Amino acid sequence: MNKHLKKFLIYFIMSFILSITLIGVYLKLPEALNTINNNMRDFMFITRGEIPQSDKVVIVDLDNKSLEEIGQWPWSRNVVAELLKNLTIAGAEVIGFDIVFAEPDRSSPHKVLGDLGYDISEAANYDEYFAYIVENTPTILGYQFELEESDILKTDPPINKTLFIDRPAEDENGNPIEGINSETTNFIEAYGVITNIPIVQDVANSSGFFNNSPDEGGIVRSVPLMIRYEEVVYPSLVLEIIKQVSEARFIYLDYGIKGLKSVDVGDYSIPTDVFGRALINYRGKEKTFKYIPAVDILRGEFKEEDINGKIILIGTSAAGLLDLRAMPFEAVYPGVEVHANMIDNILVGDFLSKPAEVELLNIIHIILIIFLTTFALAYLPILLIPFVLAMFIGGDLYGLYYMLFTEGLVLNILMPLISFASAAVTLILINYFFISKNEKKIKDKFSAKVSKEVMESLLDTEGDAFAAMDKEITVFFSDVRGFTNISEAMPNAHALIKFLNKYMDPMTEIIIDKQGTIDKYIGDAIMAYWNAPGNVEDHATKALDATIEQIDYLDILNVELAKEGLPFIDIGIGLNTGSAVVGEMGSQRRSDYTVIGDTINLGARLEALCKSYGARIIISSYTKDLLTKEYNIRNLDLVRVKGKQEPVEIFEVYNHNLNSEALRDELFNFNIAVDLYRKSNFVEALAIFKKMNADENKHNLKIYDTYIERCEAYIEHPPENFDGVFTHTTKG
Repeated sequence: MNKHLKKFLIYFIMSFILSITLIGVYLKLPEALNTINNNMRDFMFITRGEIPQSDKVVIVDLDNKSLEEIGQWPWSRNVVAELLKNLTIAGAEVIGFDIVFAEPDRSSPHKVLGDLGYDISEAANYDEYFAYIVENTPTILGYQFELEESDILKTDPPINKTLFIDRPAEDENGNPIEGINSETTNFIEAYGVITNIPIVQDVANSSGFFNNSPDEGGIVRSVPLMIRYEEVVYPSLVLEIIKQVSEARFIYLDYGIKGLKSVDVGDYSIPTDVFGRALINYRGKEKTFKYIPAVDILRGEFKEEDINGKIILIGTSAAGLLDLRAMPFEAVYPGVEVHANMIDNILVGDFLSKPAEVELLNIIHIILIIFLTTFALAYLPILLIPFVLAMFIGGDLYGLYYMLFTEGLVLNILMPLISFASAAVTLILINYFFISKNEKKIKDKFSAKVSKEVMESLLDTEGDAFAAMDKEITVFFSDVRGFTNISEAMPNAHALIKFLNKYMDPMTEIIIDKQGTIDKYIGDAIMAYWNAPGNVEDHATKALDATIEQIDYLDILNVELAKEGLPFIDIGIGLNTGSAVVGEMGSQRRSDYTVIGDTINLGARLEALCKSYGARIIISSYTKDLLTKEYNIRNLDLVRVKGKQEPVEIFEVYNHNLNSEALRDELFNFNIAVDLYRKSNFVEALAIFKKMNADENKHNLKIYDTYIERCEAYIEHPPENFDGVFTHTTKG
């Protein structure tokens, strides 16, 4: 079979199996995943931010200000009646109560005097007065169903003055489908009800329940428009308000093949789920709608245009009255504003809905994502994959966002992301299987070009592993001092190689342990670098640690060599940090993975300068500036090395075995003298250098002589425009 066709079939079968698997997960979506999906939709609400509302709904708020001035709730019914009167006189179209008056008014004179045994025939009855006002104003009472089973609340239901009419689903021939109606619909079932006292409830023109419907996470994202209680379907406060606004006589329930799909009230058609719940398109955070303190209404301190022709909801934002909910924008939100949002959704018509067909759309969405992601990533260049995947995910999320807030269609958000991730991970695993089959062939090719250590790093690199690139590295050069004399002292070449390996093996291990890469061995010299091919954090520090560890180890190694009668080894090491070209270089027949550039050249020069300055470790200022640890450092010189015009500051670093108070004092005084020297204060600098040179315990036997010689020459022949830079005309 053609390998391209084979590859296509493998990806197709993979996509098919993955699609079936994820569709099964979606159809049996666990509640935990559903919660995550809802939270992601909440984040879209937060991203969208606030949107304008119709200005038709106003909330009269039993807020803290009103409670402080009128008194704690419940207020006397005559006060609430005055509230209704003032709202009606101001022209309120509908007044809905997000409050239930479940007990008689205990402050009513009729009640107080009766309890004391007085004649109450002439006493004012606030409940009767309130009932009269309710009957003669456009007031809709609220009540609450108990949605958990409780024998205590098995009270008589309110009189249902709303007539629901079924519009059954029809088959393909237009015939009604039997068994799909309000009697079989899975409306939320109530176990009890808390209603208003009969004297008020019985005279009301209309009433509706104000229950919210928090989901499993406790967030109110939808409201029930109908609840069934004792085999009777009751309307919500929202539905009753819309019914009164639209002057509708009936409420129609429209059914599809899978159950209830919408509720029609007058000219308004409200999409619902099969349980009779409507999703809320929240306008924004708390106080998105206009709030007027109830006390301002009672005192007439309001603008009539804020009430005239408006739908008024009477509720509370006061925390003490416990009518606070959690919603997508915030965790504490007045329950009355939930109803305001739903009413505004209906008036404006910008609903959110999850029709029965949404499941099919989500399934198609999953399949498309899996196949598109699989084949796009399978045939794209590897460098484009992250960008294309990000573009796919970003575009899909924007599409879901657009469908949610422009088309009002609530699609699943989580499953598409799971589909993207699953397709990408599965594709990676399949590709890894094919890559592992060819790994030996690749290793064979690499091993002819680079060392084993570099080869393994390159195999972990995506894309063209040999491609040249600019990268910051720390380069290391070391060289054995007097190696010519050592080699001449050896009896034969075999003995020389054995001796050299005693030195090279531990030095190499130290470099590798500190995450360095050995570039090459040049006789007795070692060239290595850090931060290539792979990234090495704090590469300058790790390189210097490896360098110091090598110097420390020499003390141990030289003791062993002396026991065997072998020559003493001393080395010089140069470190430099900077940008270099990293990659495969050479010919097609013979190549190597290496580094080139000025950074490398300067590193080699620094190693050579160890002889001139009597130092074992010299680093550049570029390396010093990147160190993340404290070291014993001597400011050696400001030099211009052979072949380079730009001066560079160089430093000598001492190994940890010399970490003493005397060394620190010496370096401190030396650095002061160098600073005086660079400022052309040669006389003062000379005095310090001579004093320090006289100390038999000094840690550098050559540097003081060097600076004394320079200072004396400059004192005798003062230089013009001295800049502190010493130019080296040779490599070492």
